[in-house]
Formats: sequence, structure tokens, C-alpha cells
Amino acid sequence: MSLTAIAINCTLKSCDDPPSSTDKMVGLIAGALSSHGVEVKETIRIAEHNILPGVTSDEGPGDAWPDVRRRILETDILVFGTPIWLGQPSSLAKRVLERMDAFFSEMDERGRSPAFGKVAVAAIVGNEDGAHHVTAELFQALNDVGWTIPAMAACYWVGEAMHKTDFKELDQVPKQVLELAKGVAANAAHLARLLKRETYPGREPEQSRD
Repeated sequence: MSLTAIAINCTLKSCDDPPSSTDKMVGLIAGALSSHGVEVKETIRIAEHNILPGVTSDEGPGDAWPDVRRRILETDILVFGTPIWLGQPSSLAKRVLERMDAFFSEMDERGRSPAFGKVAVAAIVGNEDGAHHVTAELFQALNDVGWTIPAMAACYWVGEAMHKTDFKELDQVPKQVLELAKGVAANAAHLARLLKRETYPGREPEQSRD
């Protein structure tokens, strides 16, 4: 059974900047997914798109979210990449989550949102502690709107507090991070195959009354 994945990178840097640490972490998970036969179609750098503020799936002229949303929902696995700023997910990561709020109003007759049957994992980097907090924020929001979170679904790296080294500057990826990325990919691919074979049934639709 073939599977596809897509990554979003919520770094604050544009494509004109050098590759970010979030790029490196996303790439680590993407490579691990590929070893499980998952086709990683692309990485969308959110900073390069005009994602307007709002909580609908289309905020009108100039809004790039409808196309980004379509590309995300066409795949089986979402790799959600974000740096840590001030102990929080980036503002762009929060913008994406806010736009997914529209899924609540887009449920089918069985109460299933557009994200039902799809898997989400996280790629997180930062120079200070905060990975657990960011993971909690992302997974609570993603699960609320319908994404399924597998076991061990976040791969992260944070350096010692107050230091200046970025993940992208490491000569070698730490063994613990490599092993975690492999686990994230294995669990995501396994769960996505199960859900693609048989997705959530949802609730029984209400019977119409004559």
C-alpha cells in the first residue's frame, strides 16, 4: 500500500536565507519516512506564502491557504516543522493551526473532519528548553481538529540553555535524535497504513424524520 507525506516548515526565514535548523530536522524525518516506502512529496515553507489571518478555509483574495490546505490534505502524513521561539511554536505554526480551526465546520455526516484518517508528527528545534511544551501545543490542536497522533510522534533537538549553537551547525546529528527520527517515521508509516486500509467510522448519522 503506497503512502504519501508532506512537510510544512514554519521557520520565520524565507527561501532566500540559508537552510534553517527546522529544514534539517524535517529532512531527517523525511529521509526516515522514505525508508518505509513513504513518498515525501514536498516541503512547504509557510513564510513564502501569504497565509492570511482567520479561522476559515478561505479568507478571500490573496489568501494562499486554500492551495496549501489542498496539498496538505492530499497526503497521508503531515510532518509539522517548527522552531521554538520564547518557548513557543513559531507565530507561523500558530497561524497554520488557527486556519485548521475551519475543519470543525467542515465535518461530514458522521462527524469526521477533513483530517480524519491522516497522521501528523512534529519536527521541532530550538536553542533552549521548550520542546515538550511545543509538542503539547501542536498535538493538542492537531488532534482536536482530527489528525491522528502516533506513539512517539515528535522528534526534537534543543541545546543547553543560553548557548548559541544551532541544530544545523552540528557536525553530526546526535545518535539519540537519529534513533528518535527512525521511531517517529516507523510509527507514522505503520499507523497511516492502518488508517488508509480502514479509516474511522465516525458516529452514526442522524436518521431523517419524515
